[in-house]
Amino acid sequence: MASPKHARPSALRRFLEGQSSAGLVLMGSAALALVIANSPLAGTYEAVLHAYLGPLSVEHWINDGLMAVFFLLVGLEIKREALDGQLSTWPRRALPGIAAAGGMAVPALVFLLINPAETSHGWAIPAATDIAFALGVISLLGNRVPASLRVFLAALAIIDDLGAVVIIALFYTSGLSLPDLAGAALVLAVLFGLNRARVLVLWPYLLLGVVLWVLVLRSGVHATLAGVFLALCIPLRARPAAPDDEVSSPLHRLEHALHIPVGFLIVPIFGLANAGVPVLGLPGSALMAPVTLGVGLGLLIGKAVGVFGASLLSIRLGLADMPAYASRTQLFGTALLCGIGFTMSLFITLLAFPGEPLLQAEAKIGILAGSLVSGLLGYALLRVARPDWPGTPSR
Repeated sequence: MASPKHARPSALRRFLEGQSSAGLVLMGSAALALVIANSPLAGTYEAVLHAYLGPLSVEHWINDGLMAVFFLLVGLEIKREALDGQLSTWPRRALPGIAAAGGMAVPALVFLLINPAETSHGWAIPAATDIAFALGVISLLGNRVPASLRVFLAALAIIDDLGAVVIIALFYTSGLSLPDLAGAALVLAVLFGLNRARVLVLWPYLLLGVVLWVLVLRSGVHATLAGVFLALCIPLRARPAAPDDEVSSPLHRLEHALHIPVGFLIVPIFGLANAGVPVLGLPGSALMAPVTLGVGLGLLIGKAVGVFGASLLSIRLGLADMPAYASRTQLFGTALLCGIGFTMSLFITLLAFPGEPLLQAEAKIGILAGSLVSGLLGYALLRVARPDWPGTPSR
């Protein structure tokens, strides 16, 4: 038997470590985008994004093509955790699930309270937590934060992603093409049939996934959702008995193959392409516009209140348990980190305000400001808060 020193790390531990490192890379790409967009290179930056490569511009290849791979990974993570991970039982789903619901509802309400009807369709922008960014910040705290809070944050962010996928499908889809939808449904039926037939090689799924992406792109449903649909059809062998069995699982193989390119290439490219806000060229009113305030306060206040309030309520009602060795102060610090909304928030911004560059810029300012303040406050609070170890008074 392998000694503990040489034992293979758990899938969750590898996931947390990979997401934490990717979050630090994403921070760098976002900062670089801001610098470029407010420098003499701004014109070149815009020209490159709007240059066409075949039928789509560079910007669309990134947002519709590369991000479909990101959504494929999101779908794989959701399926794995739901069937054979931290979300595989109702007790495990209870706290992050209830917290995620509060953390999506309250920010949306904050946005709607601040914004008039003409900009109200941006309500979902502050609803999602960026898992890579949030875990990147919490990783800087080392063992000051109990492992249970890292698991709670990761599970909550995964459920957030699922909620964002549902929101995009229900509220940001228009102009549907029935023939293309029918074609996509047929491809999905074939993918499901491959799963039921226990086909364990990946190439048929990936080949049909490309066809599915083209049909979904043409159908009017956002093309990135093809990644989620494909992920749900990839076979998973629940609870592998040995490391070799885990490697043989198509879902695990694909997930492991995608983590590095998505975390260290695709998401940073997306951040570089979409975080560039020409702040110096915006009117001063944009900094205090309803969209800017709605997004920024939704992330900073709405997320913290929604996640922390829903968590405490569920714990006091006996619906869920407090994360092990975590104090209430640390739980609130983690709720603040949930206000780091970047990748999904930027993505929903593009869907909520298509062809409206000023509103997009205002939303991006709100995302960057709300995420930055949430991250700094959450980090500072978690750094000074003490865990609730046995014998230590809970805060």
